[in-house]
Amino acid sequence: MQVTVKLFASFRAGRTPIQTCEYPSGSTVMDIVVQKGIPVQEIGIMLVNCRHVQLDQELVDGDVLAIFPLLGGG
Repeated sequence: MQVTVKLFASFRAGRTPIQTCEYPSGSTVMDIVVQKGIPVQEIGIMLVNCRHVQLDQELVDGDVLAIFPLLGGG
């Protein structure tokens, strides 16, 4: 299945910011996070097709996954 992964802010450093790749059926958000080498504790927001999801969300063909790091400020 094809999934488009969009990385934002610091997650773009050393990675392709937007990429559509083939993943095995049944892949989860966590599978992609691990494959991309993103530290789980640094994730702020994860969206699939503009909806908030958890790491165990199973993806389907055509999904768009967006991953944002924690943001600080004040």
